[in-house]
Amino acid sequence: MNRRTQHRSWSRRLRGPSPGSALALASMVVLAVLAAGSVQAQSFTTFEAPGAGTGAFQGTAGLGMNTSGAITGAYIDGNSVYHPFVRAADGTITAFKVKGAGTGALQGAAAFGINTAGAVTGVGISASKLYFGFVIAADGTISTFKAKGAGTGVYQGTIPVGINTAGVVTGEVFYGASDASLGFVLATDGTLSTFNVKGAGTGTHQGTFPVGINTAGTITGTYKDTSDVYHGFVRAADGTITPFDVKTAGAHQGTTGISINTAGTITGTYKDTSNVFHGFVRTASGKITMFDPKGSLGTTPGSINSAGVITGAYLVASGGYQGFERAADGTITTFTAPGAGPSSWLTSLLGKHTGLPLGTAGLSINTGGTIAGTYSDASNVYHGFVMAP
Repeated sequence: MNRRTQHRSWSRRLRGPSPGSALALASMVVLAVLAAGSVQAQSFTTFEAPGAGTGAFQGTAGLGMNTSGAITGAYIDGNSVYHPFVRAADGTITAFKVKGAGTGALQGAAAFGINTAGAVTGVGISASKLYFGFVIAADGTISTFKAKGAGTGVYQGTIPVGINTAGVVTGEVFYGASDASLGFVLATDGTLSTFNVKGAGTGTHQGTFPVGINTAGTITGTYKDTSDVYHGFVRAADGTITPFDVKTAGAHQGTTGISINTAGTITGTYKDTSNVFHGFVRTASGKITMFDPKGSLGTTPGSINSAGVITGAYLVASGGYQGFERAADGTITTFTAPGAGPSSWLTSLLGKHTGLPLGTAGLSINTGGTIAGTYSDASNVYHGFVMAP
């Protein structure tokens, strides 16, 4: 699978078919195959954003969630245009229009992160297929931004992927003809600074790709070196960067950090020599534990909460994805959203043009253990869901 991601996030999923597009859900998001069962006593709620399309590869995707249970994401309308929304904890859904977003198919805007105050960040894609960032304040005010030096070519620009409690935003900047990437940090005073991991390549589709940020401002993600191998990294708020690798990752495949909690524990994915994705947990001290749900043909964690509980998705033999929850003690339970339809390998591949999985995927988990995500039905229409403990 390619580099297109949320959860990398779904951020680069608006990106074109370029091989340098960001880490997909299968970057999203084979030791220790832990006991797996079915989640019991869970409460599923499905939700649809007003205006969401009802055709194949259209619908509603819940992508990020905050402590209070507010969810942000995007809906895809009947013309395959993306629109950001926020779903309040009481179920009220508010859609937003981002100035400068294109109105053609696979254009528009998508929100990826929401903080405790209700501020949202995400990416817009213009009619000329240029990326730019936006922030929606808790009062609904929308501001847009782009990094100085960001590329102005097709599928270049600025892509935010996360926002923390203080309102600090991180993401990546694609620049130059090579389409290489730098990480960026947007401070609360509006100052935007870029950074690059030492050893990151500067060639085509190489560079530094932030994915997650925690309350302290510590960032995790991946960088691609001059040999096109991915490595994980942690960047402290003071700018100190520590690279890391899962030992069993393939020499030509690599490691990606996806989500980081308040304790500095990271979850992410690595790819083995057979090009299969597996999950991992890395503590703040650097200890790494690998994991997969039983029967997984590819595991992609999506989010880790302050208690160390992880949610994500894994590929099954019949095609498509199922959701999972991994407790802090390593116990894994699996779940499928009621109404989720079967998916073949072919339709799973077709779904990649949206960057969303077909099947069920947990994409965010909050402090209380509530999971938000998306699932596809038998007609390959996407729906948002909330699964409360």
